Amino acid sequence: MSLVNLSTPEIWFVCGSQHLYGPGPLKQVAANAQAVVDGLVKSKRLALPLKFKALLTTPEEISKVCIEANTDANCAGLVLWMHTFSPSKMWIRGLTTLKKPFLHLHTQFNRDLPWASIDMDFMNLNQAAHGDREAGFIHTRLRLGRKVVVGHWSDSEVQDRISAWMRATHAWHDWQGAKFARFGDNMRYVAVTEGDKVASEIKFGFEVNGYGVGDLAAKVNAVSDQAITDLVASYEKLYAVVPALKKAGKRHAELRYSARLELGLSAMLTEIGAKGFTDTFEDLHGLRQLPGMATQRLMAAGYGFGGEGDWKTAALVRAMKVMGHGLPGGTSFMEDYTYHLSPKGHQVLGAHMLEICPSIAAAKPKVEIHPLGIGGKEDPVRFVFDAPAGEALNASLVHLGNRFRLLINEVKAVKVPAMPNLPVARAVWECKPDFKTACAAWIYSGGAHHTGYSYAVTSEMLEDFATIAGIETVHIDADTRLSQLKQDLRNNEVFYHLENGFRA
Repeated sequence: MSLVNLSTPEIWFVCGSQHLYGPGPLKQVAANAQAVVDGLVKSKRLALPLKFKALLTTPEEISKVCIEANTDANCAGLVLWMHTFSPSKMWIRGLTTLKKPFLHLHTQFNRDLPWASIDMDFMNLNQAAHGDREAGFIHTRLRLGRKVVVGHWSDSEVQDRISAWMRATHAWHDWQGAKFARFGDNMRYVAVTEGDKVASEIKFGFEVNGYGVGDLAAKVNAVSDQAITDLVASYEKLYAVVPALKKAGKRHAELRYSARLELGLSAMLTEIGAKGFTDTFEDLHGLRQLPGMATQRLMAAGYGFGGEGDWKTAALVRAMKVMGHGLPGGTSFMEDYTYHLSPKGHQVLGAHMLEICPSIAAAKPKVEIHPLGIGGKEDPVRFVFDAPAGEALNASLVHLGNRFRLLINEVKAVKVPAMPNLPVARAVWECKPDFKTACAAWIYSGGAHHTGYSYAVTSEMLEDFATIAGIETVHIDADTRLSQLKQDLRNNEVFYHLENGFRA
C-alpha cells in the first residue's frame, strides 16, 4: 500500500580520488565505483534508488556536485566512498555547503586480497583503508553528522545498514516542506504537547499551522450522500462491522457520519497538502463526534496523527510511517495508558481513546460504536482490535526549550489478554531492559505520554534520523543503566548548550 503524498527520491553515490594516479587508474576507479553501485542495487536490499553520480578528483568537482545535490529536489542524500586516497582539504568547500545528509561507506572494491600477486600498482589503486580515514578526519573536523558503515559492499549486513539509513533519509526528505494541520489547539493545560513551531520549522523543515474547526465542519457537511454510501459499502467488505452499524441496523446513521468525517477530513487535508494532522475533543465546533475510525483510516493511508493537538507526535508518526514503508508490521500513534504491575511480570497497556492505526492490527478490525466518556459529543465509531506480539518500539519527540530530544524505548509486545469491556484498539508490551528501569529512564528524560509505536521501524533508523536532524537521542534498550543514563543527560545539557560554539 502506498502512502499519501509520498515521493521516491534517489541517493547519489559519490567516489573520491585524485589525479596523482593518472587517467588509466582513474578510469578503473570509476568503473569499479559503478560496479559497486550496480551490486548494491542488484541486491534488492536498498530502500531507495541508488545512482552513481560522479568520480570526484578536484575541489571544483566536489563543490559542484554538493551544490547540485542541494538544489535537486529528487536527491535525498549522498553515499561517499574514497576508492583511493583523496586529500580531504579538497572536500572542505563542498562539504561545508552541502545541506543533504550523507553516509560514509568504508569499503573497498575487492573483497579478498590477492596474496600471491599483490604489488604496488594494486596497493596504490585500492587505498580505501587509507583514503576513508583521511575523509573521516575532515568529516569529524567539520563536526558533520553522518553515518559510517564499514564492511564489504557485498555483505548483506552492510547493505541492510545502508538501507536503514536510506529509510531515515527518506523520512527526512519527506519532512522538508511538509505541512501538518492543527484542527483546534492543544488540550488545555497540557505541557508536553506544546512546543515551539518556529523552532521546529527551522530545525526540521516542516510547517505546523492551525485551521478552523468550523472550516473543517463545512468540508464535512459538503460531502455527498453517494460518496458516503460508496465508502460505507467498502467498510462492510473490509472490516467486521457490528450489526447495529450495518445498513439495516439502528445505528447505521452513525457509521454514515463517520464516513462523512473521513471524506471531509481527507478533502481538507488534500486541499492543504498536509501530511499529518491533530485534533482535540475539547474543540469540535460544528462536528457531532470526535473522529475515530476516520482518523484511524487516514493514519493507515499514511497521514501522521497526534491526539489533543500533539503536532510533534503527528510529525513523528508520519516520519516513522515513511521509514517503515514496505516493511512488515505497522506504525501507529500510541499512548502508555495504564499498567499491569503483577509480581509475575510488569506490562504496559497501550491504547488511546480512539485513534490507533489499523496497520498494527493482528486480525481484521471490528467496527463498533460506544460512548467516549469525555468531550460531551455523540458516541464515536471506532476500530477495535488487538495488536500482535513481537519486537516493537516506542518513540517520542519532545521540545526542551533549547533543543529537541528523540526518545526510543525498545519493547517486546505480548499477546493481548481478553478485554471484552474495553472497546478500543490496544497493544500490551514489556519494556526493555525492564519496566522499572525503562519507565524511570523515560521520565528522567522527559519523554511524552504520546508516542509513535512501530513493529517496522528500528532503533537504528531512528538514530540515523536524529543524526540527520542534528538532535539529541536517548536510547532505552536492553543495555540501559539508570546511573549512566542520568550522567549522559547531564553531559548532554552541557553539550547542547555549547554546541554552536563547537561548530566554529
